[in-house]
Amino acid sequence: MPRIRIAAAGDVHASERVRPRIEEAFERVAGEADLVLLAGDLTLHGEPDEARVLADACRPLNTPIYSVLGNHDYHANEVAEVTAVLEDAGIVVLERAWMVTSVNGAAIGIVGTKGFVGGFPGSTLPDFGEPLLRAVYAETGRDVAALEDGLAAIDGCPLRIVLLHYSPTMSTLHGGPDTIWTFLGSNRLDGPIQKHKPDLVLHGHAHEGTFAGAIGGVPVYNVAVHVMRRDFYVFELDSEAPDGSGARLETTA
Repeated sequence: MPRIRIAAAGDVHASERVRPRIEEAFERVAGEADLVLLAGDLTLHGEPDEARVLADACRPLNTPIYSVLGNHDYHANEVAEVTAVLEDAGIVVLERAWMVTSVNGAAIGIVGTKGFVGGFPGSTLPDFGEPLLRAVYAETGRDVAALEDGLAAIDGCPLRIVLLHYSPTMSTLHGGPDTIWTFLGSNRLDGPIQKHKPDLVLHGHAHEGTFAGAIGGVPVYNVAVHVMRRDFYVFELDSEAPDGSGARLETTA
């Protein structure tokens, strides 16, 4: 069975100002990948007109595109409108959801959710105190539950991917100031990943972080364009890898 080429990027921050760059990037990647995954912050301020810039770039592609939203996409409080614009262009927006798709004859299970804040050992938000802080803790908990449910649902797939915006691990945050790590993700998101061991985990959000990390033996990549310093990275997944986990990195711009 052929390897599956997956082009991934996060934090593209689409707006009219960067339309030429985005159109060029997606036109180029169309011939380099079998699947495109976008790890949130698709727009600059969460405006539907910004989403249309990305939608216009993606609409001509025959390549399947899956995405999650990021914090920027929530800023204008027009999430439903932004999502509708993206989905009208054929972009599948996963929010606490999962899907199994067939690419080149291989079944790929994708679990997607934005994730949320909460921190990592040494600085974590507890489920205690003021109701507003406990509501933040509960919001992250809903993402954790969605990851668990989604990964359980796709356990039988030969290839399994987790797509996030916020980071589930400190290993991809090094390089940026640790004083803001609490706002870049939460290690609570790593529980379902450690349990189900997907083949690949992708996230964005941490603009000054580290590209490659891991949760146990599971590879995690911070695909924010600011970290990759390119429009996309292409990963190869092989469903017939001897160890059952075939995440392989191809350094394609």
